[in-house]
Amino acid sequence: MSTLVVVGSQWGDEGKGKITDLLSKEADIIVRYQGGSNAGHTVVKGDEQYIFHLIPSGILHSGVKCFIGNGVVIDPQSLLQEIEDLKKKNIEVDGNLFIDFKAHVVFPYHKILDEIKENKRGKDKIGTTKRGIGPAYVDKIARIGIRMIDMVNGKSLSKKIEINLNEKNDIFEKLYGLKISNQEKKDILKKYIEYGQLLKKYMIDVSLHLNQAINEDKKILFEGAQGTLLDIDHGTFPYVTSSNPIAGGACTGTGVGPTKINKVMGITKAYTTRVGRGPFPTELTGELGEHIRQKGGEFGATTGRPRRCGWFDAVLVNYAVRINGMDCMVLTKIDVLSDFDKIKICTSYKYNGDTIKEFPINIETLQNCIPIYEEMEGWKGDVSQITKYENLPKQLKAYISRIEELVKTKVVIISVGPKRSQTIIREKVFK
Repeated sequence: MSTLVVVGSQWGDEGKGKITDLLSKEADIIVRYQGGSNAGHTVVKGDEQYIFHLIPSGILHSGVKCFIGNGVVIDPQSLLQEIEDLKKKNIEVDGNLFIDFKAHVVFPYHKILDEIKENKRGKDKIGTTKRGIGPAYVDKIARIGIRMIDMVNGKSLSKKIEINLNEKNDIFEKLYGLKISNQEKKDILKKYIEYGQLLKKYMIDVSLHLNQAINEDKKILFEGAQGTLLDIDHGTFPYVTSSNPIAGGACTGTGVGPTKINKVMGITKAYTTRVGRGPFPTELTGELGEHIRQKGGEFGATTGRPRRCGWFDAVLVNYAVRINGMDCMVLTKIDVLSDFDKIKICTSYKYNGDTIKEFPINIETLQNCIPIYEEMEGWKGDVSQITKYENLPKQLKAYISRIEELVKTKVVIISVGPKRSQTIIREKVFK
């Protein structure tokens, strides 16, 4: 049995798409376990760039089976567009992509609610992508959500849409002066029945198939979207996503028990970024931050929003190591820091005169934390073509070693650029 969970160690955008793609050549199955089309995983294959939102990037590897688990909320229109785009590029989707029939569905009224609520927050915006992800999860928890399997049965779907739209129209009319008309209801029903017919060939019981594969000793990679600090329970609430990106989410999002997970690997950027609002102790707001943003291409794959950038935060990553039970780590975008004479690492925080070494999950405390930095020598040179660890500049190796020491986790893979070939493997992940 060889099962690996890949999680983001920071606020997402750590480069999980590339690493999942890289590890896919060794895996039999890749499974996405949470989130929705608000995720954006970018993979560069040759001269071609692929941006994935729902489908695991392992689909680029022939023979690798890709599953979308029950913990994901699916926008059928977005998924079908992604399938079509892949087929146009001669990527084999049919027979390689499978969707859990228990996964919940995103509807147009979820997107309307998402946008209205975000706009109503004024200065206190969360930073949602307005793709209806949060409202879809709300319906799931409220037990009125509609699942993939419901789209196959027109009678069942009609009844459930009626229940949902009656409730949503009460909200829209009383709070926002809007209403979804009867004609719009009919259009939604017709469209989603069509989606169901197009997608039913992909629907399976993911939990059953995964557990059978585990019993057959298949190599399985569980892929999360977003990052640890965006987790609905353990992140910087309320500036979080609406699901559980942490390693534990792989169990609830796929129906695989925790005793079946062998290893957890954290994807960690060599600096820190986040999208949207919320506290960010090591943020660089001036010219330095802008330099990192431009060189690192730090703009959202889904929305194009500029990411906030800052120095590596060991306090934050230490927290992610604990929450996820990380066994090892991947350090990405190390090449972005190659211009600096000096590089800083945050080793602790100062709060009300006290030194804090553990990440404070209380948002008010975190907003008032001042980072305490340790300064290290930069390596001042292009490292993007180096393929062996021993050939890295000594200053860079010292930087990696210090990170390992601070977060008590070994860096087993180092990414020195966006391409598959720009990767240094220190230790095999799948044994």
